[in-house]
Amino acid sequence: MSFSADVKTELCREGPGKKCCALAEAYGVLLYANAFTPRLIRIMTENDAFAARLPKLFHRAFGSAFDVLPPEQAGGKRSFLLTDRDKLRAIFTAFGYDPDRALVHHINLAVVESDCDRVAFLRGAFLAGGSVTDPARGYHLELATGHESVCREIRALLLEMGFEPREAVRGRNWITYFKKSGAIEDLLTTMGAGVSAMGVMQAKVEKHMASAMNRITNCDMANADKVTDAAAQQLAAIRAIEAGPGLDSLPPVLQDTALLRIANPSCSLSDLAQLAWPAVTKSCMSHRLRKLVELGNEIKEQ
Repeated sequence: MSFSADVKTELCREGPGKKCCALAEAYGVLLYANAFTPRLIRIMTENDAFAARLPKLFHRAFGSAFDVLPPEQAGGKRSFLLTDRDKLRAIFTAFGYDPDRALVHHINLAVVESDCDRVAFLRGAFLAGGSVTDPARGYHLELATGHESVCREIRALLLEMGFEPREAVRGRNWITYFKKSGAIEDLLTTMGAGVSAMGVMQAKVEKHMASAMNRITNCDMANADKVTDAAAQQLAAIRAIEAGPGLDSLPPVLQDTALLRIANPSCSLSDLAQLAWPAVTKSCMSHRLRKLVELGNEIKEQ
């Protein structure tokens, strides 16, 4: 299952709750459904948990059953239909709509007045028209509706609740969306998908850890390259001295340092400082090697 499907399954674990909450959730479902007209209500879903929840939700909210249900054990995309005029009229009346007049959908704020009703409404909207990207791949949560006014009004509702959504148009749909992981975590938690919100947090931590490990690895590789380049330069200088006046011409301290580098061509400056006898500081070893490089360069120039 996709992460989005997991979120919807989690949201469906709790029952519809109080009648007002069931009504608000059904309202969210309808405004983000495939069709919500005075002649037809059609809700389509591929999610098993949401498909099992819909009949219970509509019975709790309206005391109504769907006129057409998908076949039992049906897979893939399933359709739930309401075509009975009396049922449709009762549903439209419940939300303050007059089905006999030209209808432009708006959110009736009286239905989502309380905090619990707003949460239920958002849950219904997400179940019917929402999706969220797997946080391992990126951060994107959206709600897609065919009603421009609903998109505009749910944004205002979310702003009142402390969220800052964005808007976009995609084909015939108006999109309300979030791109920040923190906002997605908070919205999932608010709707009742706390486990999924933790999944977003965990994915974010894992990304940060992987990024930190990459930085450390890159830094280590860069340091290793520096050590290799410096050692190659020092060895080249020592070979020049050896081929010229010879290592015996060097002061005893520099001679010991040259032999130490020849014996340990891949060691870092710190390691060489510890291998010296007696051990010296890293700064001291750096000074000695720098002197060898200077002498080697003078010999090469001559």
